Amino acid sequence: MAALPHALQSLVVMATALLTIWLLDWMRPVLLPIALAVLLTFVLKPLVARMQRFGTPRVLAVVVAVSLTFAAIGGVGWLVTRQVTALVDSIPGYERNLIARITSIRPSGDGFVERAQRVIERISRDLQRTSVASPREGVAPGAEPTPVRIVPDNDLFQLPRLWSALGPVLEPLSAVGLSMVLLIFMLIRREDLRDRMLSVIGRSNLTLTTKALDEAGERISRFLLLQLAVNGSYGIAAAAGLYAIGVPYAALWGLFAAVLRYIPFLGAWLAAVFPIALSVLVAESWTMPLLVVGLYLALELISNMIVEPWLYARGIGLSETAALVMIAFWTWLWGPIGLVLATPMTVCLVVLGKYVPAFGLLDTLLGDRPSLDAAEGYYQRLIAQDHDEAADIAETSLAGSSLVAVYDTLLVPALSLARRDTMQGLLSEDEQQRLVAASREIGEELHSLDQAVRAADTGSVDTPVRSIRVLGMAARDVSDDVALGLLGAVLDPRAFQFVRADAGLMVSEMIARVEADEPDVVCIVSLAPGGGAQARLLCLRLKARRPEALVLTCRWGAPDGAERARATSLSAGADAFCPTIADTLRELAAMRTHR
Repeated sequence: MAALPHALQSLVVMATALLTIWLLDWMRPVLLPIALAVLLTFVLKPLVARMQRFGTPRVLAVVVAVSLTFAAIGGVGWLVTRQVTALVDSIPGYERNLIARITSIRPSGDGFVERAQRVIERISRDLQRTSVASPREGVAPGAEPTPVRIVPDNDLFQLPRLWSALGPVLEPLSAVGLSMVLLIFMLIRREDLRDRMLSVIGRSNLTLTTKALDEAGERISRFLLLQLAVNGSYGIAAAAGLYAIGVPYAALWGLFAAVLRYIPFLGAWLAAVFPIALSVLVAESWTMPLLVVGLYLALELISNMIVEPWLYARGIGLSETAALVMIAFWTWLWGPIGLVLATPMTVCLVVLGKYVPAFGLLDTLLGDRPSLDAAEGYYQRLIAQDHDEAADIAETSLAGSSLVAVYDTLLVPALSLARRDTMQGLLSEDEQQRLVAASREIGEELHSLDQAVRAADTGSVDTPVRSIRVLGMAARDVSDDVALGLLGAVLDPRAFQFVRADAGLMVSEMIARVEADEPDVVCIVSLAPGGGAQARLLCLRLKARRPEALVLTCRWGAPDGAERARATSLSAGADAFCPTIADTLRELAAMRTHR
């Protein structure tokens, strides 16, 4: 019964999602013009604002911007219509070239295709002879056919007939008209619409809502304008290149390239299919089709590797895979307009998930932020026993950071997570031992890589430095001992003589080791969770036997409980407390300076 509320909640979420999809489809005639108007509002807002800065009244600036936009759309539509009509009319003239192409690539001899074609032709001729020779159904042989009188239908104004004839034309025109009117009013009253939305959401959420609206608007406006510039330039370059090659209707194919490139990864090659096919039809050799393929390859390389990385330095926050999935979803739901609206709508969903905790799943699924941070991804690979990928994650982190930072942000959190899961029964003791051993090996590999880089950068000349003796002690178990080994790996051997006590010693044995070695500093390391009581007890006993000893307690992997651990350690007599390896290095350097 305990699982029933969770199951009901899942059913409610699924039912809500299905209902939302159904409503989006059912209300498509209303929602499409609104969504298109909102999209164009984001695009035209900078232009209207710029015209206003030059002293143009807002209403006039809006009318001019909207008129220019729809005139451009109408002009493009007229150009496409003319080009497509001319292309269809000219296709029969390329029949001879097409036959020559097929003949040149078709293998000689009587193949399967030729035999199948002859069988189909014979069946078609037999069916035609049978239909001609057979008497008409319902008419006796030799009988005269009954004359049929056609009665004209004088009711020319039946609404169903009018709608069936004019509906396909009126529906898109009404949608365009509604989008134009909404666009004009949204641009004129944009501040009023924003304030009303803020009021509806609630004045208590004013800060959060303002940030969400500003971020969504900035992301969408920037993306749409840059994408329009990139795709438009791509289409112009494609049209110019095709014209230079000699492909007919180059302007039409350039327009197709600009529009279809809104589909990530696939759109440009879908647009390339048409000019490649036409070049095969019109050319007498294979030179033209190969040049067309080379043109699109060059444009894609320049666009993807130079132009887009430079312009899209700040991404729009979408995962590439999620963008493709959402493009397919919105296109299936709303058709070609959904293809254009897919990316802006998805950006709005990501921003909603970022600022509203109830919709956080949207940001996780659709956003480009990693769902797992580096430490979690590294730990997950260790659990899966994929040590090679775990080592790759660690080496990638080392390439952009220092060895100490990688230890602090990757290996120490993984060791802490392993101990936590073992205490909760999620990992067995053997699994923890394997994971700790793997982290030890990866830590040693990282240290070797770091040493090799340092030797290549600075050479092998050592400068004499006054050193102090440091005795490291693991408070509890092998996890603490591995963490202690990480500290020893990053200590400068010229400044510190670092030795480690054996792991698993009793408190009395550790104190005896301190008395025997007489180190300058005793460093007690414990990883969270657990181990804090052992570290405190060791510090208390050590200070009671040797009050003059410098004791440094290190509690790593517990950023949330660092202040509490600090207070506990200092109350036990510790001379200093360090929550990270980096802090430990700084404290040891300070102790060496004051010795």
